[in-house]
Amino acid sequence: MQTNWDQLRPVLWEAVGTSIYLVLLTFVVGGVLGLALGTALYSTRRGGLLANAPIHLLLNVIVNVVRPIPFIILLAALGPVTLKVVGTTIGTDAAAFVMIVAASFGIARIVEQNLVTVDPGVIEAARSMGAGPLRIIATLLIPEALGPLVLGYTFVIIAIVDMSAMAGTVGGGGLGDFALVYGYQRFDWQVTLVATLIIVAGVQGVQFAGNYLARKVLRR
Repeated sequence: MQTNWDQLRPVLWEAVGTSIYLVLLTFVVGGVLGLALGTALYSTRRGGLLANAPIHLLLNVIVNVVRPIPFIILLAALGPVTLKVVGTTIGTDAAAFVMIVAASFGIARIVEQNLVTVDPGVIEAARSMGAGPLRIIATLLIPEALGPLVLGYTFVIIAIVDMSAMAGTVGGGGLGDFALVYGYQRFDWQVTLVATLIIVAGVQGVQFAGNYLARKVLRR
């Protein structure tokens, strides 16, 4: 069967645009929420800047429950919540909501793990000089962990690209939906190959950019 690219090309570019939209929206919103949640996890632990055992336990349990759930299952499990928030369980907005939830909890754990690597002596020195917890977090803690955080966020973007491909299972659009509907279901492996190559190229670009930024930050 000959692939009709004159007909599919506009659909392909629309799918690329939808994938970029899903990835960017999830990365920005999930990145901010994950940073806040991860910082809270780090700060509320025993001996932390805002030590609070009950809150830390609650946050830790929530992250541990949500983070390991495979995205395809999370799409179904969050159906009632997605319906309440978005008004539907199918389409781009519904997929974006679940992607943001998944990314936020994944990023939270990465942020916490990277903040733990910051030398406690530096934090204690700032405390002894009278700096408050929020000031230490904003001007010392996060900047000190910026290099590893850049690499962590790079890993997350690649995971988000993977999620955006699976979003096609709920009609979320994007390259995953394009490959599924016009490639797999029609036994047109050329379409599937093209969609796959575009995704791989995008992931490689993100990885190179993330590595470059991390090197620049670590050398400052």
